[in-house]
Parts: sequence; structure tokens; C-alpha cells
Amino acid sequence: MGTPVMNNKENYNGRRSVPWKQKELFFLVIYAFVFYVIIIKRSLQLSHDHYKQLFGLRPGWLIPHYLNDVSDAQWRNFRGNLPVLTLVFGIFTLLASLMRAFFDLKVRGMSFLWLLFSLAYLSYLHGACVIFVLSIATVNFLLVKIFSRKKYFPLIVWSYNIFFLLCNRIYEGYSFSIFGQQWRFLDNYRGSFRWHICFNFVVLRMISFGLDYHWTNQDSHFNQEKHCQRCHICKSGKTCYQAIQERSLPTNKFGYVVYLCYLVYAPLYIAGPIVSFNAFASQLDIPQNTNSVRNVILNGFRWVLCLLLMELMTHLLYYNAFANSGLWKHFSPMEVFIIGYGVLNFMWLKFLLIWRFFRFWSLVNGIETPENMPKCINNCHNLEGFWKNWHASFNKWLVRYMYIPLGGSRKKLLNVWVIFTFVAIWHDLEWKLLSWAWLTCLFFIPELLLKSAVKAFQAESSFGELIFRELSAVAGAVTITCLMVANLVGFVIGPNGINWLLSSFLGKEGLPVLGGMLMTFYVGAKIMFHIDEAKHRSH
Repeated sequence: MGTPVMNNKENYNGRRSVPWKQKELFFLVIYAFVFYVIIIKRSLQLSHDHYKQLFGLRPGWLIPHYLNDVSDAQWRNFRGNLPVLTLVFGIFTLLASLMRAFFDLKVRGMSFLWLLFSLAYLSYLHGACVIFVLSIATVNFLLVKIFSRKKYFPLIVWSYNIFFLLCNRIYEGYSFSIFGQQWRFLDNYRGSFRWHICFNFVVLRMISFGLDYHWTNQDSHFNQEKHCQRCHICKSGKTCYQAIQERSLPTNKFGYVVYLCYLVYAPLYIAGPIVSFNAFASQLDIPQNTNSVRNVILNGFRWVLCLLLMELMTHLLYYNAFANSGLWKHFSPMEVFIIGYGVLNFMWLKFLLIWRFFRFWSLVNGIETPENMPKCINNCHNLEGFWKNWHASFNKWLVRYMYIPLGGSRKKLLNVWVIFTFVAIWHDLEWKLLSWAWLTCLFFIPELLLKSAVKAFQAESSFGELIFRELSAVAGAVTITCLMVANLVGFVIGPNGINWLLSSFLGKEGLPVLGGMLMTFYVGAKIMFHIDEAKHRSH
């Protein structure tokens, strides 16, 4: 009985070619091509017909006589500040490289240097509000040093950080006048960027520092030998990010200067990606060697191409402007689907560009961080896979500091509620984000139950494999639809828009569109299976 199972697994994982799969792939690709031709053509028509009714469009530069959609505030700010950020990136990198080369600086020296540069950067961003950042961070450091050997320490560090996460938002970063009228004049020097927005990332770093220090004298759950057998980077003689993150540091590495340097490290300060303290401090001494100079340059070149793609998209397709204007609520269900699908792709590309810019800056300076968007948004057919590949560094942080301490897979159904509620609060105190979090948890439950059932059913014949594959594709189509709904509710329409969205697609005109959506996502899931199998064959 053992041999057929092994053959089926090899078959399913794509380790041997199956003729019917090749024929299937041909038809799937044709369908996908026709789908995107229809979507793009209709999107262009909508943008052309309604651009005069939209807000946030500015004269374009890429295509003559076309407007550019800069209605998204986050993208508009990043795009507008890109020249300044690039200049700071260049100066920071040049000075750090020269100092490291001439003075042979190690952990302590590099942490002093980067702390100095980063504090200058923060002073420009936040002005006098740097005092708030340093004060909260210093108290956190003292709590870690005093209570880290206590069993109840995790409760202390989590309570302290969540308290300030909430207070910072409620009081909008505080006014200096609350400490006395003599300090009121400092409110005139609050910098160009709200400090409490960036501080969300500082909270994650403060928790990371505290728990990494707390775990220094405890046995690690990480199996180094087993990891090295599976990791192609570690097999090659290099050290991957996960290995340096899981390796405990000596306690003398957890000093105040290194701690502050970690919290305010300029390349990662504004938007991440998120790196654990263990991984950061390890790379101060020995800069990352996983990515060669050639690979780092290629990363930069790919980023430029993605930026051009974004500019082309925002010049031709005004998805975000439609969503902001509310005009799309008067469209047909098919057009609502097109705008919703387009908005999610715009959001994915926006975050990819922001996160990869700062990751590239960090890589050039010798600090490797996880890639936040390792897969395209259109190549995820289950919730678990989606959240591993959307803001992936945050996912790794949540797994290390929340999911595993809360019981890991043994309490998975309970953990997702705690974790996603925290993620929503961490983003902002808004009902629509809590709605997004709880909707995602609701959609997670059937997927987790289905996966448990699938483990009990392992197909041992070609027919069994075909049935399993079809059911997986159907489940993938439903999951992608649920993801679209959850993310549109959380980041676009809010909980008040749920009734409108459901009525659009459950009415007489909307049901055929809903059926077409599910069919399209079914085809998409099948194509994703082929991509995964091709990757398995290449390894």
C-alpha cells in the first residue's frame, strides 16, 4: 500500500509530467488570457467615460494628455517624497559604508553610527516628538532588564506596549501642553510626519527585543539540523534569515545603544519590513551574505520596473479614484467586480513598491529582512497561503511572538481570533478593520476544518487525485471570493458597505456575474496548481 501513495504524492506535487495536465493548462491559459483582455478593455472604457466625475486625478507625465490617479493618500505621499527618500538613502549608505571600511566597525561601533544617522533622520521626520519615542522606548528597555527573568514577563511587555499602542492613537500622539504650558511651544516643532503612525512598527520591535532577551536562557523549539536539511541557502554554506533569527544571542548584545539602533534604524523605520532583534543584531557584526551584489542590484532594477508598471496602471486605470468617489456603487455588478478586483491589485502593487524600496535600502547596508510580498496577489488560492505572502515579515513576527507562544497548531482555531484582532488594532482603531479581521477569521474556520479532513483522505488512484484536485480548485475559488470581500470591507467600503455588496451580487442581475467570478477563480486556482507543480519539478 505504501508505494501507490508515494507515486500519487509525486504525481500531485508535479514531479512527473501527466499528459492531461498539459492539455488542461493550455485551455486554462486561453481562458485567463480572454478574461484579462475583457477586464482591461472594460476598465479602460470606464476610466475614459467617467474621469470627469472622479477626484484625485492629476496631470500625467508618462502618457501625453492622460491624467494620473494619485487619489490614494499613502501612495501620493510616498511617490511625492521619493526624491527626498532616495537622497537620504544615498547619503546614509555612502557615509555608513565609508565609516565601516575605514574604521573596521563591528556591533557596538556600527550601532553608534547608525543610531546617530537614524536620530538625525527622526529629528527631520518628527521634530520635538522624538522625545516621546525615546521616552517610551527607554521605559520599555528598563522593564525588560528588570523583569525579563520572571515567568510573567511576557504579560508585562505585552501590556505595556498595547497600552501605548492604544493611547498613541486615542490622543493622536499627545500634545506637549499636557505636561505644562511651559512646554506648549514644542507643539510648533512636530516635524513633517506623525510620530505615532510610525510608532506602530516600534511597538513590534520593542516586543521583539523583550521576548528575544527573555528567551536567551531557554531551550529553543527550533531544530537547526532539520532546518539545514530543508533550506537550500543553509545547504550552500550561507546562513538564511530564519536561522539567524532563531539563534540566541549572548546577553551582552542586548545593550541600550544596540536596542535604540534597532528601534529607529532609518531604512526600516517608516514601513518595515519587520526584522526580529536577534536577526538585526547578528547582522550588525557580520553583514548579510545571502544576497550577492548582483542579486541586490537586480532587486533594485526589478523595483524600477514595478514603479513604471504602477505609473502605467494609474495613468490608464483609475480604480482607486472610483473606489474613493463612491461612483462605482451605481455601476452594474460586472463593473463593481472589475473595480473591486482592480483596487486590490492596486493595493498589492502599492505596498510592494513601498516595502521593497525600504528593504532594498536595508539590503544595501548589509541588513537582510524578509521579503514582504514574495508572491503575486493573483497567485494565492487559500487564506493561509495569502497571509504568508501578504506583509510576510509581519506574518513571521506574529508566528514567532504570538502564534507559537499561544499554543501553535494545537489551538489554531482560537489563535486566529486573537492574532487577527491584534493585527486590526495594530493597524488602526477603526470598526472596518475589526470587521475585516473577524470576517477573515470566519472564513479561516472552514478552510482549517477542510484541511484537517483532507489529511484523512489521501487519494491513492488517478481518479482519486482528480477528484481531490477538483475539490481543491472549487475551495480555492470560494476562498479567493471570501478574500476579496474581507479586504474590500476592511480597506475600501467598510462594514456599512456589506449589505450593498451582497445585494449587488445576490440579485437577479448579479447572480450570473457571481457565477462567472467563481468560474474564473476556479480557473485561476487550477493555474496556481500548475505553477506550484512546475516549481516542485524545478527543485
